[in-house]
Amino acid sequence: MAHEPKARMTNPAYVLPEAGPAIQSLVKATRQGGVPESTLELVHLRASQINSCGFCVDYGAKSARKSGVSDEKLFAVAAWREAPYFSDEERAALALAEAATRLADTSDAVPDDIWDAAADHYDERQLAAIVLMVAVTNLFNRLNVTVRQPAGVAL
Repeated sequence: MAHEPKARMTNPAYVLPEAGPAIQSLVKATRQGGVPESTLELVHLRASQINSCGFCVDYGAKSARKSGVSDEKLFAVAAWREAPYFSDEERAALALAEAATRLADTSDAVPDDIWDAAADHYDERQLAAIVLMVAVTNLFNRLNVTVRQPAGVAL
């Protein structure tokens, strides 16, 4: 028996026509901060994994591969701390992405040590791009999880 999930409704970013272009503008802005696209894709993928957004994990893995992320990194991003494939810069971005995604998990959601590690590798413009990517990813995740947008289905 094949599992054929169906969305509860059309994605809200398409129901409200002003929303889609506004969200896409935010995504485009993340690409202007000087962070390698592959790093932004890893950030997107990791936040989407944490939020259990099947649509975003599927889309994110494909997009990451297109941006040059190796299969080793794609397969290991959920265990990036233990995997040898990630640079110090990527590790700092992934730690920041995890902390900013898990806001409710601790009273000090983004502790100074995580922020400082990211700031050691990225300037303010780059940090802005990473933080914005995490925020827009969490927005995508919340939209898609709420409406149960199926993975692998074009919007």
